[in-house]
Amino acid sequence: MSQPIFNRILLTNDDGIAAPGLAVLEKIAAQLAKEVWVVAPEHDQSGTSHSISLHDPLRISHQGERRFAVLGTPGDCAAVGVRHLMVEHPPELILSGVNRGANLGVETVFSGTVGAAMTGMLLGIPSIALSQAFTDRQDIQWETARVHAPDVIRQVVGLDWAKEACLNINFPDCAPEQAQSFRLTHQGWGLLDGIEVVSRQDPRGLSYQWLKLDRSQKPDHAGTEARALADRHISVTPLRFERTHDRTLAEMKRALSQS
Repeated sequence: MSQPIFNRILLTNDDGIAAPGLAVLEKIAAQLAKEVWVVAPEHDQSGTSHSISLHDPLRISHQGERRFAVLGTPGDCAAVGVRHLMVEHPPELILSGVNRGANLGVETVFSGTVGAAMTGMLLGIPSIALSQAFTDRQDIQWETARVHAPDVIRQVVGLDWAKEACLNINFPDCAPEQAQSFRLTHQGWGLLDGIEVVSRQDPRGLSYQWLKLDRSQKPDHAGTEARALADRHISVTPLRFERTHDRTLAEMKRALSQS
């Protein structure tokens, strides 16, 4: 096993502290750091994006040595870890994941896994979101992330990496030995088509609504994370907060100047 390159790493996720992906991430982090801290949501917080709890108290429960569950969002967990539990000795890196399912394209905007990494970035800590793609929920290739993540993380932390960016890493849906080298990618569109509202009735005959994400496999441009995963490569995408659509801004300014 390679020598640790960090003193302290903070782990979180959006699937909850009992999620299998977090157990995988703990094995990954154990190869990278002398101390591994876990501060994760008590319950599944998928789809919570970058949200933080401003109107409710945060309840923290001690789950073991350097292991805590927070009744809150992934963003809350990143903040609690950096600014409270580890405030005297902050982490040198935040890892969020390993998410059950890829986080690609537009979907990264809604992802709590990515949201935790972006909150870590806001707090001034290098942060990485990790996700494992799957096609069969009953047969997720967790070993692919577990085997390849330590080496990929060692490589990317050595690259020129702006403080205004966090990294989004996705592992392909294949066995570890079939996975190809990592590619530096851009976001692209991904698999998300839209959001549907499904109406149902509970056992008492009362109606309720359930949000459902519509996804489909579709071709994406060369250089995107979705294309890399389709070719069984690991994708590494730098993300930022700034979302200005430059072409539209330029067109609106031009139209305004001509009016």
